[in-house]
Amino acid sequence: MFNRVRQLTKKGRTMKQKQSRQRTNKYIRRTAASLAVILVLVVAVSQMPFAWAQSLQEQIDQLSRQNSDTQGQVSVLEDQAVDFNDKISKLQQEINGLQEQINQSVAQIDATQAKINEAEVELAKQRQLLGQNIRAMYVEGDVSTLEMLASSQDLSDFVDKQQYRNSVKDKIKATLDKVNELKHQLNAEKEILEAQKKDQETRQARLNGQRAEQDRLLSLNESQRNELNGQIKNNSAKIAELRKQQAAENAKLFGGSVPQGIPGGGGYPGAWAFAPIDSIIDTWGMYNRECVSYTAWKVWSSGRYMPYWGGIGNANQWDDNARAAGIPVDTNPRVGDVAIKNAGFYGHAMYVEHVYGDGTIYISQYNAAWDGNYSEARISTAGLVFIHF
Repeated sequence: MFNRVRQLTKKGRTMKQKQSRQRTNKYIRRTAASLAVILVLVVAVSQMPFAWAQSLQEQIDQLSRQNSDTQGQVSVLEDQAVDFNDKISKLQQEINGLQEQINQSVAQIDATQAKINEAEVELAKQRQLLGQNIRAMYVEGDVSTLEMLASSQDLSDFVDKQQYRNSVKDKIKATLDKVNELKHQLNAEKEILEAQKKDQETRQARLNGQRAEQDRLLSLNESQRNELNGQIKNNSAKIAELRKQQAAENAKLFGGSVPQGIPGGGGYPGAWAFAPIDSIIDTWGMYNRECVSYTAWKVWSSGRYMPYWGGIGNANQWDDNARAAGIPVDTNPRVGDVAIKNAGFYGHAMYVEHVYGDGTIYISQYNAAWDGNYSEARISTAGLVFIHF
């Protein structure tokens, strides 16, 4: 009996311990689940600025791609416009050449008509002379042969008079025939010239039609380019606004220290950094978000004199500009120098932040990737020259 009581007591204790452990495990599981939920929320909240900034970048990238594609279409249209203008120029040259030929034909027709008019006058004159001669011969014909012989000094005089009248008559008739033939020739020439002029005018009308078609196509091309450029402009404005929002989010996310690859880095003024690239001329005559604009600002912001090099602002011109202004240029880098790479069509300008002893330097720069953004890099000094402002 006693053993039975002990067994029951022991069994009761075991059940209570088991229930206690179950309650503890259940509490632990609930606590762990709550902590997991809290951790997820914390991570999600901490990632929100970054996710928002990334979303803005995706929108910017999409608009940039659209602008790139649209710019490609504009470039194709610009090439077509050059072709249209070339065709229009050639057609106009042909039209002008035909106009000169038409003018010459008109002048030749006028000259031929003047000769025809002269021939008409000569014909009228010769007809009049012939008529007079015939009338004279008719009057003399009323005189009898006996009377003519009586009025002549001798038979020879009579024959001379008869021969003279016949000679005058033949000469007038020959002149008349000659003038008539000339008139026919001139009329034939005039018909040829008029046919030539008509052909020239027909060809000119055809060329004018081709020119009008090229003008229409060029006008349509210009309209399409204007529409596409308008789309690019609108997208650029949207990109600028998105970059402002992105800069604000990045400032929150990174505590005001904007990393490389994002516009606005390096302390470059926001008025220039967040506007579309090449849309503003800075204080020194450089386009905003270009390497030369950034380095000019860096020199000026350090308290040194930065000359106005607007209009001669390509990076590969800076070392020559500096020498002309008496500013030292050599291959020995110092902190605060502007490093110039003369390779390429424009070259590249960088600001020297640090000089190492192994032939490398640490630089800050803009638009190294042709994206108008800020970046930093450690690079070799090989092939570079340095302007000591």
